[in-house]
Amino acid sequence: MKKMKAGIIGCGNISSIYLTNLKKSPVIEVVAVADIIMERAEARAAEFGVANAYTVDELLQNDEIELVLNLTVPGSHAVTNIAALEAGKHVYGEKPFTISLEDGRRVLELAEEKGLYVGTAPDTFLGSGIQTAMKAIQDGVIGKPVSATAFFMGGGPESWHPDPEFFYAYGGGPMLDMGPYYLTALVKLLGPIRRVSASTGIQIPDRVVGSGPKQGQKLQVQTPTHLAGTMDFANGVIGTMIASFDVRAGSGLPLIEIHGTEGTLQVPDPNFFNGDVKVKRIGSDAWEIIQPVTASEQNERGLGLNQMVEAIHNGSEAEASGKLGYHVLEAMHAFERSSIEGRHVLLESTVEVHKKPELVSNN
Repeated sequence: MKKMKAGIIGCGNISSIYLTNLKKSPVIEVVAVADIIMERAEARAAEFGVANAYTVDELLQNDEIELVLNLTVPGSHAVTNIAALEAGKHVYGEKPFTISLEDGRRVLELAEEKGLYVGTAPDTFLGSGIQTAMKAIQDGVIGKPVSATAFFMGGGPESWHPDPEFFYAYGGGPMLDMGPYYLTALVKLLGPIRRVSASTGIQIPDRVVGSGPKQGQKLQVQTPTHLAGTMDFANGVIGTMIASFDVRAGSGLPLIEIHGTEGTLQVPDPNFFNGDVKVKRIGSDAWEIIQPVTASEQNERGLGLNQMVEAIHNGSEAEASGKLGYHVLEAMHAFERSSIEGRHVLLESTVEVHKKPELVSNN
């Protein structure tokens, strides 16, 4: 199969792992990188042996490039996706899909209008951890799933992050930052979400940068930092989720559990591709580790992009699709909307959940 020529827009920290993994891709050749800071694009090109360092406009105008990997900051995800699609290129971006639902719908509509593919991280569900959990549920290891829990409980990133302002501005917060990993995993394991009911708040409004040149600077908190709610899945499963930057001493709660009529499944950290999947069966006091269905490293970012290119060639559906990203985005927004409006929020979108795909490796 001829490799698809790709360009990367956004040469920040996360571009390094993508470039490392995509150098081994059997279906993608990265031929250019671009950034609003030209020196940063040139440094990345030199570091990874990429042929061209362009401005963003130069990359978008290059007809050789068929696919754009959008690694810009979240507030630029939508405008960059739209620009790539307008330029006639497939596009895959980092999470979240977009910040607003309106922008998300525009991206999906434009991709359909242009006959192009759009995909979005996270793609961690393609790794051994979530794939093993998916197969266990499909094989009936825990019987019929009846409930689920998901907990992201931390004290916020300001203690270690040198530029944490975004995390507390609109478009940030624990839900849009880490929620995509948890909710994407839950949707892949259990199917689409039907409705959400939640309470949200800013429980600790006083935040101070704890490291770097901005140490001691006060942060303005403009988005909920603690979100707790329930999700009704279309198949009847009831899920409970808390996403918080307000649990400063940490938590001993499991990251994700799926509870069924015959047992409980403990799912590994959805921010990583690997990890042990454990089952506790009725009548047993012990957790058993389930044999993984494949082998994964901890960070294999780019699997979703590889699989999307395979889907383009085959005319099939992408697994880490824009439709999935939009459904997760709508669910995340529903938490705050439910709290503000004091009611259940019914989701308008849905998504088809596929069986375990034939994965394309970064190797």
